[in-house]
Amino acid sequence: MLIDLEDKIVELIENLDKDRFIFDFLSLYDFPKATITKLEKGVNNVSKNKNEIHLKAKLFFKRVEDDILKNYTEIENDLAEIKTKPRYIIVTDFKKLLAKDTKTQESLDIDFRELPIYYSFFLAWNGIEKIDYEKENPLDIKAAERFSKIYDELIKNNIDIDNKSLNLFLIRVIFCLFAEDTEMFEKASFTNDLKTLTSTDGSDFNDIIALIFEKLSKLDMNVKYEYLKKYPYVNGNLFSEEHKKIHFNSKLRKLIIEAGELLNWGKVNPDILGSMLQAVANSETRSTLGMHYTSVPNIMKVIKPLFLDELYSEFFNIKDSDLKDNTKLEKLEKLLDRIGKMKFFDPACGSGNFLIIAYKELRKLEIEIYELIVFIKQKTFIYEPSIKLSQFYGIEIDDFAHDVAMLSLWIADHQMNIELKERLQNAFRNTLPLQKVGAIRCANSLKIDWNDVCPHTKDEEVFIFGNPPYLGANLIDKDDKQNVENVLKDVKNYKKLDYIASWFYLGAKYIKSTKSELAFVSTNSVSQGEQVAYLWRPLLNIVDISFAYTSFKWKNNAKHNAGVTVIIVGLKDKNKEKVKNIYIENKDEEFSKKEVKNINPYLTDGENVFVESRLENININFPKMSFGNMPRDNGNLIIEKYDYDEIISNNIEIKEYVKKYIGAQEFISSTYRYCLWLNEEEYEKIKNNSFIKDRVEKVKKFRSKSTKEGTKKLAETSYSFAEIRHKEGNTIIVPSVASENRLYVPMGFVYEDTIISNGAMAIYDAPIWLLAILQSKMHLVWLQNIGGKLETRYRYSASLVYNTFPVPKLSAKIKEKLEEAIIDIIDFRDENGGTLAELYGSPLAEKNPKPMNEELLNLHKYLDKVVDSIYSEREFKDDEERLALLLKMYKEKMEE
Repeated sequence: MLIDLEDKIVELIENLDKDRFIFDFLSLYDFPKATITKLEKGVNNVSKNKNEIHLKAKLFFKRVEDDILKNYTEIENDLAEIKTKPRYIIVTDFKKLLAKDTKTQESLDIDFRELPIYYSFFLAWNGIEKIDYEKENPLDIKAAERFSKIYDELIKNNIDIDNKSLNLFLIRVIFCLFAEDTEMFEKASFTNDLKTLTSTDGSDFNDIIALIFEKLSKLDMNVKYEYLKKYPYVNGNLFSEEHKKIHFNSKLRKLIIEAGELLNWGKVNPDILGSMLQAVANSETRSTLGMHYTSVPNIMKVIKPLFLDELYSEFFNIKDSDLKDNTKLEKLEKLLDRIGKMKFFDPACGSGNFLIIAYKELRKLEIEIYELIVFIKQKTFIYEPSIKLSQFYGIEIDDFAHDVAMLSLWIADHQMNIELKERLQNAFRNTLPLQKVGAIRCANSLKIDWNDVCPHTKDEEVFIFGNPPYLGANLIDKDDKQNVENVLKDVKNYKKLDYIASWFYLGAKYIKSTKSELAFVSTNSVSQGEQVAYLWRPLLNIVDISFAYTSFKWKNNAKHNAGVTVIIVGLKDKNKEKVKNIYIENKDEEFSKKEVKNINPYLTDGENVFVESRLENININFPKMSFGNMPRDNGNLIIEKYDYDEIISNNIEIKEYVKKYIGAQEFISSTYRYCLWLNEEEYEKIKNNSFIKDRVEKVKKFRSKSTKEGTKKLAETSYSFAEIRHKEGNTIIVPSVASENRLYVPMGFVYEDTIISNGAMAIYDAPIWLLAILQSKMHLVWLQNIGGKLETRYRYSASLVYNTFPVPKLSAKIKEKLEEAIIDIIDFRDENGGTLAELYGSPLAEKNPKPMNEELLNLHKYLDKVVDSIYSEREFKDDEERLALLLKMYKEKMEE
C-alpha cells in the first residue's frame, strides 16, 4: 500500500534528525542503498556545499536557516543554466518546505509537518507519474486503505466484538471524519479532540469517543464538558443505538487520528468509497480493493434512459420554449412536484452506488430548474426542496454494506447541499439533522415482498434499477436454489435459468399494470441461448422491453478492471407509452442510439421471437448435424500420435483397422490422434493380436464397472465405439465449443479416413456450399446470440443453432459462388502450412491479442459479402441488423 509510505514519512518527521533527513527521506522511495551511501559520503553529490545535495537528474536539496524563498529562487535561477536538470528541487528550514517538480512545473509551499500528506508529489522517483497515480489511486482508495488498517487493528484488540457493533463504530467514525472536513462540525474538531483529550496509550479513548457519540445522538443534552457543546444533533438513527465498549491501544488511537489528519474526507466519492469499505470488511475481496465498484458512466447508462433523459428533455423543452414566463414557471413547478413524488429503488443495492448517483443527478437537475426559476423571476425566491432521501429505497443482504449505503447517501446529501449553496444564492439546505432515507432494508431480496420495502400504487412512478448478482444455473448453491425455486417455480425449466432471472421476474411483477419502470444490468446470457424462451416468454406477456444496451464490457476505473460482458435491459408495463431505444457500442467504445418499434428478447429490432431447440432442420433437405463418435473407453481405443509408429511397427497387421481421430482441439491445432475402428467381423479377424486383446479387455473392464446399465451392456462390444455415427464421404467438422477471441470459428472438411470424436459436431456427406454458409459472419452472429456460452466460449448446438438457422433458397449459381469462396479459404489454409490457431489468431483477446492472417481475413470478408448478398440486397450496418433479419426469417419459416 502506498499509504505505508505516508506513514513512514510521519514517523520520519516525528523522530526528525535534520542532518540525516534527506537521506532517510530518499530511502523511503526507490533509491538503492548504495546510491544513498555514496551521497552521504559526498561521492555522487554534484554540489560542494555541505548544506546542499545535488544528485544528477534526480534531486537538488538545500537545508537553510532563514530566507527560504530567497534561497529557493536563487537555486531555481542557477539550475535554469544547466542542461540536465534535477527532477525535484527541495528547500527547507524544517518549518516550511518549498519544492518543485521541474518536469510538470508543479510546486509545493507547505508547513514542513504537512509533508506526509504530499508523499505522492515525489512518486516520480518510484516511476509513477502524478497523472497515473491520480487515475489509478484516487483519494477513495487511499481512504479505504487507511480504513483497512483501522479495521484489522480493531479486530485484533476486540476478539469478542460482534460484527454489528464493529461495523456501526466504523461507520460512525467515518461520518465524523467526513463531517469535520465539510463544515458539518467545526474544522478538524473531532480529530483534535481525540488527539488532545486522550492518553497516548489509548486507555481512555473509548470514554471520550462514547461521550461524543452520545452528544451527537441527542437533541437536548446537558453536558458537563465544554468541548462537547460544539457537536450538533445528528439524528438519522446513526447515533441512536448505544455505543458498545471497544478496547483501544496506542496504535489504534494513532491510526484513527492519522485518518483524520492525513486525508481530506470531504473529497471522497461516496459511490466509490462505499464499495471499497465493503471490500475491506470482506477478507475474500480485500485483495481486490477498488476493483468491484461500479463506475459512474456505467450507472448513467442505466438511469439516463430509465428516467433522467426524459426529465431533462421535459426541462429543456420548457427552457427553450416560447411560452410566457408565468406559464414556464407553472410548468417548472409541476416538473419539480412530479420529481418529488417519484421513488427510486435498488433491490440489490450493495453499498448504494446506484442510489447515490441517482440522488446526486436528480439534485443537480433540481438546481438547474431553480437556476432557471431565478433567471425568469429576476428576484429573490423561496427554495423548497423537491428531492429528498425519503424517496430512495434499497434491499441489501450484507449488514455492513447496508450500513455503508446509508452512510454514503448522507455523505452524498451533504455534498449536494454544499453544491446548492455555491450555485444558488439564498438557497440553503441543512444536512443536520440527517434526513430519513426511504428504507434500506437488510434482507434477502428473493425472500421478501418488494412492496413491503417500497410500497407503491399503480399511479406512482417507481424506478427500479441496479446490478443484481450474476450466477450461472450450475453455480447456484443449495440455499440460493431454494430461493430461486420459491420465486420461479411457475416458470418452465426455471432450473436452467441464471440467478439474476429471479430479479427480472420479481421486477416485472412489481411494475405490472403500473406507471413504474425497471432497468437491470445483467450478464448477456439471459438474452442468448435456451434461457431466452424460458425467461422472456412469461415476462413479455406482462411487460415490454423499453430500452436495451446490447453486449459490452462492464468496466470500472480501477487499475485491474473487473470486466465482464453485460447487457442493460429496461422494462415497462405494456400499456405505458414510451419511445424504445437500442444502444449499440461502436469500435471507439461509444454507443449509438437507435429508435425502434419493438425490442425482442435478443435485444434487436423486431417482433418478439423465441428460438427453441428442434430435432429437424428448419431448412428443407439440409443434411443432419450430429455429435461425433463417442468412444466411452477410458482412452483405450485411442492411440496417441507419438505412440503410433512404434505400435504399428510391432503390430503391422492392425494398420488397416486404425484411422485418424480428430476433435475440436485437434482440428484447431491442425493435428490428430488415431483410434481403433472395428466392426464385429473385423474384430473376429484380429482379436488374437496381443495389442488388440489388451486394449479391448481394458475397455471391457472399464464399461463393466459403470453404474449405468447402458454402458455395462456395451461391455459386450468393447472392440467398438459406444456411439457410432461415422459415414464415408466428405464430412464438415464444427467445434462444439470454440474461443470467443477469434473473428471466425474455424470449420472445415475431414475425409473418410478420419473419425470425428464427440468433442466436435459432424455433418456427413455435406455439400461444399454448406460449409461456406456455416463459416460466414451471418452464421457466427446466430451462433453468438442463439447458441449461448460455456463460460465465455461459444457453444455450438445442432438442435438450437444449426437446425434453427434460416437460409434462403439457393440457386445453382449462388451455390457455385459459395463453393468458390470457401474453396479459396480451404486452399489457403492448406497451402499456408500454419495451424488454424495460428492463422485465425486471437485478435479479440483482452490480454495478448494475436492478429488473424491478413490474407485469410480478406478471403473471409469476401465470403461474408457473398453470403450477405443472399440475405439482403444492401450491406448490413452491423451485426444487430443481421440478427434482426435472421430472427424475422426464423419466425416466418416457423409460421409456414
